[in-house]
Amino acid sequence: MPNSLLLLLLVVLRAVAGDSGDAAGDAPDPCSGRRIHIRTLPPRFNAQLLRHCDAAFPLADPSAAATSAPSCESLANHGLGPRTHARSHSWYRTDARLLEPFFHRRLLERGCLVADPAAADAVFVPYYAALDSLPYVLDPALLNSSALHGASLAQFLARDRPQILSRRHGHDHFMVLAGSAWDHSQPPRSEPRLWGTTSLVRLPEFENFTFLAFESRSWPWQEHAIPHPTSFHPASLPRLDAWLARARRSRRTTLMLYAGGVSRPSRPNIRGSILAECANRTDACVVVDCSAGKCSHDPVRYMRPMLGAKFCLEPPGDTPTRRSTFDAILAGCVPVFFEDAAARRQYGWHLPPARYDEFSVHIQKETVVLGGVNIAETLAAVPDAEVRRMRERALEMAPRVLYRRHGSTTELREAGKDAIDLAVDGVLRRIRRRVLALDQGQPERIYAQEDDIVET
Repeated sequence: MPNSLLLLLLVVLRAVAGDSGDAAGDAPDPCSGRRIHIRTLPPRFNAQLLRHCDAAFPLADPSAAATSAPSCESLANHGLGPRTHARSHSWYRTDARLLEPFFHRRLLERGCLVADPAAADAVFVPYYAALDSLPYVLDPALLNSSALHGASLAQFLARDRPQILSRRHGHDHFMVLAGSAWDHSQPPRSEPRLWGTTSLVRLPEFENFTFLAFESRSWPWQEHAIPHPTSFHPASLPRLDAWLARARRSRRTTLMLYAGGVSRPSRPNIRGSILAECANRTDACVVVDCSAGKCSHDPVRYMRPMLGAKFCLEPPGDTPTRRSTFDAILAGCVPVFFEDAAARRQYGWHLPPARYDEFSVHIQKETVVLGGVNIAETLAAVPDAEVRRMRERALEMAPRVLYRRHGSTTELREAGKDAIDLAVDGVLRRIRRRVLALDQGQPERIYAQEDDIVET
């Protein structure tokens, strides 16, 4: 072969090799925009709070001690709690207040974690906030000190490697709050102090953080609601599929079910109307008494009746949202809401607002309490085919609102996103938008809520 041809062949081969390398280099980065740095905190802000679970401030409310799992027992399985029985593979006696350590554990399994905070798109602060609040909300002697909840963490973050916090003024930081944001949003200087609340969310040092809480306030620019944990935490796809198949084939002979407190209110409200109607329509309504924490760690008590009901009534209580909503979805019991604040305006990342009519029924509470609307008659008028369709849509939503077990199989992880996956996706979207607004000098865009209605 002439030297000129040999040289031309080498040039062509190098060009092809170069194109291949460029193609590989142009492959999309799976971690682009998804890198998270987990902030290292002194153990007094997380691990030590677990170590002293049986000391002066137990996780279980002493008034409900007879029906609650022992506080330290609730820490089993990284916060999922003990199994409901020896042969259980997916059901646990879960204390919702332990979502913080469980979320932390699950985040450690996630890909795209980075050790360098400067390379991170978001910074997770593994502070077990609800656990640290217990002294302030359970000890009367500390009532007037409840504004101090979280203050020591704020001081630590400002002092230890302050450039992490100052880089984006906290807009890229997020943490989990296993409770309602309302319970931690008392103004720091308010007097007298309100019993059972703290000022964590209202501390100036955290005003730019994103909090993932069980319930958000009316204008949640600081927080976003994530589902209340149920007791079902599958670790494999066959376990999940087996439960959903059971819910689909369950024979439902009860029209409607209410699970919750049964004390009659002193003033007319939707719960009182439901209890009165159920007392008069025992043929159509089942009431599961969950007073005094009876259902807190005993999923059999309410899940079995839910499997036999067509509709589950979800009235607001002390606050608008209820864990029962997610138990109902998991059981294929079509939830019946009485106000939008109960779910539609809360869980946009997990239950797309535009799809609520597909898997739930809405009856305005005023029409029942003041207008004489009969709930049983309203639900009985829904055609059976429509009920079956809504049940199927609810069960399709179920994987989005459950918290799968840590260490779950690759098959289950690849089958779809669970509550934590969707929460992380949502918080990354929110942080990405806020940082962009910050970089572009558009502060008015920082607090927009468009990311809440993105369907994934």
